[in-house]
Amino acid sequence: MQNLLDRINSSYSGLSKGQKLIAAYISTRYDKAAYMTASKLGENVGVSESTVVRFATEIGYEGYPELQRAMQEMIRDKLTSVQRIDVASDRIDYGDVLSSVLNQDIKLIKKTMDENNNESFVKAVDAIVNSRTIYIFAVKSSFALARFLGYYFELIFGNVKIIETTSKTQMYEQLFRIDKQDVMIGISFPRYSSSTVEAMTFAASQGAHVIAITDSMTSPVTKIADCVLIAKSDMASVVDSLVAPLSLINAIIVATVEQKKDEVTQTFKQLESIWDRYDLYIKNGESGSNEQ
Repeated sequence: MQNLLDRINSSYSGLSKGQKLIAAYISTRYDKAAYMTASKLGENVGVSESTVVRFATEIGYEGYPELQRAMQEMIRDKLTSVQRIDVASDRIDYGDVLSSVLNQDIKLIKKTMDENNNESFVKAVDAIVNSRTIYIFAVKSSFALARFLGYYFELIFGNVKIIETTSKTQMYEQLFRIDKQDVMIGISFPRYSSSTVEAMTFAASQGAHVIAITDSMTSPVTKIADCVLIAKSDMASVVDSLVAPLSLINAIIVATVEQKKDEVTQTFKQLESIWDRYDLYIKNGESGSNEQ
């Protein structure tokens, strides 16, 4: 919040009466304001939408969207679950939750496409393909992404360690062999985990190539990483939207398969033979069993 508050404080004496009302509202209720449209913020403060837009430019932003992004970046990792529910009521059309949430996810994927560059992506894939061991670290809801990525990497590479623990002892016990021949993939989204930062910092200190998958360049893990891949995430009530991060991970998996095409083809030929031998999948015309 400090940068935004500094801007407000340094500009405060020159603000109009209505703009000062906006400044006071944002300073005390930024968790609500960050996800309001300019019109909605003006309605809550008691000023016009144009006054809100002028306020944004008055304190140094190009427009309201930039001010809104600044508020969102600074508070997303600080919102409690209760605050998330409260904020969601202003953002989601509960008359049509399905369309509201799906459209939000579509926007996040588009933003992810805009904010990544192919150079960083290729660099990350090369590091993964050429590593001795791939370490993947994530906690809480981000662990679902780690498990998905790890599942396919275990099939493709076989040299994968997925780490999920908040115990420092267990974390370092699982990481102590990591070195410059290895790669660490740290996945972290708001609310950012201190354990992920510690694990990535340790990996970097041991010389490992560190890749961060996160939502913003302001994320604490970006300072540690050799390579940063951005996937826009957002909250939908108490849950985190991880659609864009999962899409990015899909792209990583596809790119690694392409680089190791011959080896992966042989691996999956063997797997298909095993799956077929033990009837893992239902064949056409069969009703199947109770096995999941």
